[in-house]
Amino acid sequence: MRATLAAFTKNMDVTDLRWNAGEGFTPSRLRIELLSGLTVALALVPEAVAFAFVAGVHPLVGLYAAFLVGLITALFGGRPGMISGATGALAVVMVALVAQHGVEYLFATVVLMGLLQIFAGIMQWGKFIRLVPHPVMLGFVNGLAIVIFLAQLGQFKVPGTMENTGHGMGGGEWLSGGPLYLMLALVVCTMAIIWVMPRITKLIPAPLAGIGIVAAIVIFTGMDVPRVGDLTPDGISGTFPPFHNPFGDGLGLYGTALAPFTLETLYIILPYAVILAAIGLIESLLTLNLVGDMTNSRGGASQECIAQGVANTVTGFFGGMGGCAMIGQSMINVKSGGRTRVAGIAAAVFLLLFILVGSSVIELIPLAALVGVMFMVVIGTFAWNSLTILRKVPLTDAFVILLVTVVTVYKDLAVAVVVGVIVSALAYAWNNARRIHAKSYTTPEGAKVYQIQGPLFFGSSDGFVEMFDIAGDPKEIIVDFADSRVVDQSALQAIEAVAGKYEAAGKRIQLRHLSRDCHQLLTKAGHLMIDSDDDPDYEIAVNYQVRTGILGGH
Repeated sequence: MRATLAAFTKNMDVTDLRWNAGEGFTPSRLRIELLSGLTVALALVPEAVAFAFVAGVHPLVGLYAAFLVGLITALFGGRPGMISGATGALAVVMVALVAQHGVEYLFATVVLMGLLQIFAGIMQWGKFIRLVPHPVMLGFVNGLAIVIFLAQLGQFKVPGTMENTGHGMGGGEWLSGGPLYLMLALVVCTMAIIWVMPRITKLIPAPLAGIGIVAAIVIFTGMDVPRVGDLTPDGISGTFPPFHNPFGDGLGLYGTALAPFTLETLYIILPYAVILAAIGLIESLLTLNLVGDMTNSRGGASQECIAQGVANTVTGFFGGMGGCAMIGQSMINVKSGGRTRVAGIAAAVFLLLFILVGSSVIELIPLAALVGVMFMVVIGTFAWNSLTILRKVPLTDAFVILLVTVVTVYKDLAVAVVVGVIVSALAYAWNNARRIHAKSYTTPEGAKVYQIQGPLFFGSSDGFVEMFDIAGDPKEIIVDFADSRVVDQSALQAIEAVAGKYEAAGKRIQLRHLSRDCHQLLTKAGHLMIDSDDDPDYEIAVNYQVRTGILGGH
């Protein structure tokens, strides 16, 4: 625990301000980081508002979350360059809670969610993200790219008729005719600028140039197209997030009842908090790995868990809906040149300035420009090489890639990752279960030797038992595990079962080259265990008390 907290408090080391080895934090780097942060902030506005609608709360609840979560994780997160804020993956879970109990229960849930994430970070559970196989990562990236694309389609509906869902494709009237063609033209124009700009100059991030040029064209020509201000009739103007305790009696910020500090409230919010904490950490840690691959940098999973937890705990006390890492905005930041914590901090600060003083300007930006930026994110995020490798990788891996992609789109990220890991684990277990086999020969003394090859675990234990010809074997049997490995308790029980059958048949069995922990855990026929200097020294993956018996130890 001390090591984890020490790593957490050291995250603002000066080395974090270096975007790569050998280049210091120069004025040129500062300009790139600030402009990258501005680009991210512009893209955050419609996302935060849309996700607030998904959760059924006021737009400022989403904007406050984007500011607070983004700022705190930028300061203390596990990897510089990542962007966090309100996300759709969390919003779709929140909507039922808000509809049934009100927004104050949501704030209380976000506080508890943050505490659970802090606990996960202290326990260093973030390291389990290493168990996510590469096919699951590919499916996650592809599925999330599709989700980002689908979320933008809601902007092609008549303002005021949209009913946002998790993918931004709720009911409402689609644009048609001239307005649709104009919207599409502006989207394509934005994408073209983003594609061309790096070939002309890199002084300004391409996404920012695309937003600025298209916004200027729309504003100065007076085009009648959907703009940021059309997302909400109340606009995005607000005050600094006010401190607010969601626990208590009476009414809260938006006229709904506060959450009493009782066990009954805990029973209500705990299931939601656990789900939100799990989804938030999974999405954040997968994004952490993805950004690390793109920037060739390393980050701390446990530190990211703690940072996400602190951010959500604070956000719950300041009227925000909570959040986690955002792959779309993180990709915008990385593609715009953001490599340090400054970009994430700048994005949060710019977003706050939009809320406090710049709402009237931001509301003039056409949605088409922001949609164009997100479409380019989709193109850059989707793992296009996965389409070609599907025919080259094992059938199971190809199936996992497609499965995780589909489940991410139609369900959510957390379920998709869990399903992908389970399927991959089962496929791995099945493949290893088929590897167990034995070579046998008879010694000059008349003893039959079984040389076991392949891992012995729960999946292969039945096959192991079936390999022996108990009735036809001679009186002396030797089972050699030099080329095998005993993995779990099921394997130990299979060994005991075989030994028991030979003893029942009146035959003597000797077990060779089992590790010392196997010697201590096996419980039958201890006098049959043969020790040797070349016994392996691995540890078996079980931990139960040694029982008195015959077979001795492992």
